[in-house]
Amino acid sequence: MLRHEFQPGRLVAGVFLALGGAIYAGDAGGLWETPWFAVIPVVTGGLCLAGAVGALTRGIRRRRAVTSGKAPNEAQLNAPGT
Repeated sequence: MLRHEFQPGRLVAGVFLALGGAIYAGDAGGLWETPWFAVIPVVTGGLCLAGAVGALTRGIRRRRAVTSGKAPNEAQLNAPGT
């Protein structure tokens, strides 16, 4: 049994933030040369994609709750982090 529900938007955000960290770590370790501004599009694009994935996930879960006959609780739908 899961302790919490799976949130793919947070997974996407974490992957892109880890990618940004890996880019800077490779530069600091001397593996490659990275301009100071290179991580900005990676992080910004990742956060935008994570927001889109989170909105899509919320829409799918809301639609699934309505079509399954279970009326979604308005407090649950508007709670942050769901």
